[in-house]
Amino acid sequence: MTKDTQRKLGWKRRSVVMGISCCLSAGILLCGCGKTLSLERPYSFTERPFPLTSEEEEIDFEPLFASDLCVVEEEGAFSPEETTSEAGVLFNLSDRQVLYSKNAFERLYPASTTKVMTILIAVKYGNLSDSVTVTQEAMISEAGATLADLKVGDVLTMEQLLYGLMLPSGNDAGAAIAIHMAGSIEAFADLMNQEAKALGATGTHFMNPHGLTDENHYTTAYDLYLIFNEALKYQKFREVTRATTYTATYTDIEGNPVTKTWEGGNWYMVGKRETPEGLTVFSGKTGTTQAAGYCLVMASRDLDNKEYISVVLKAPSRPGLYDNMTKLITKIVD
Repeated sequence: MTKDTQRKLGWKRRSVVMGISCCLSAGILLCGCGKTLSLERPYSFTERPFPLTSEEEEIDFEPLFASDLCVVEEEGAFSPEETTSEAGVLFNLSDRQVLYSKNAFERLYPASTTKVMTILIAVKYGNLSDSVTVTQEAMISEAGATLADLKVGDVLTMEQLLYGLMLPSGNDAGAAIAIHMAGSIEAFADLMNQEAKALGATGTHFMNPHGLTDENHYTTAYDLYLIFNEALKYQKFREVTRATTYTATYTDIEGNPVTKTWEGGNWYMVGKRETPEGLTVFSGKTGTTQAAGYCLVMASRDLDNKEYISVVLKAPSRPGLYDNMTKLITKIVD
């Protein structure tokens, strides 16, 4: 981890603690979607399916008490049989409303939706003009892993790696970013977990920057909303994730030019699945492994420019993933 990254993360942790102290001293807590509650009804972390551990006490409360977040208070208000995926949520960001929730706090494998956290850390703490040399440690040999087809010795900018990470879902691009920023996959995973805690994503734990299956690598639909919601605050994240194609020109180990064109995989954005009338899908990330099933987190906008985040985790098939997602986002315009 660079000293600059350490400084930024350290300042953030101090700011979180200061913010918590100010809220508590004022005698109120902000909870739900824009609701102000007294201390008699605080949002209870102990009532969540996955309460905080002692390691998480340093930055425990702040984000979920914020007035600009949607909080799932009662999943029983929705009909879980509407979707066949294991989990799904739909949130109106503009009006801070929960429009659908199913198993929002169930821990599940995230597959490549993990990369939302990877790009968040890159745009938040990294220098996108850095030149990055791909090392042997960034090579991914697991069968079936999606790649940006990078080679040892390739030299790309961090910005180019972001497109290689998100469009072809390059696990090798994720590893290259992690090693460049933190020195190792393990150290970068520590950064990911620190950021998750700071966002209140208490049901999440990362082991790598790409989402290849590990029993200790998991998230929840609600936590993925928290992470994606934070990422949408950064214009570079929006710019990269709205792209459906990107051509990168860089050099190989011998200094020869290499040109690659990467394409995105969100069916709504590339025209393989029709978006419900009145909606525009403008950002998102898919993810698939045998253990995770088919996953998608994305952002939509209606004709009034209101924005929404929707998450589907562990759908049974790729067509089923989009069937489930269409059912969710259709609720926006119904």
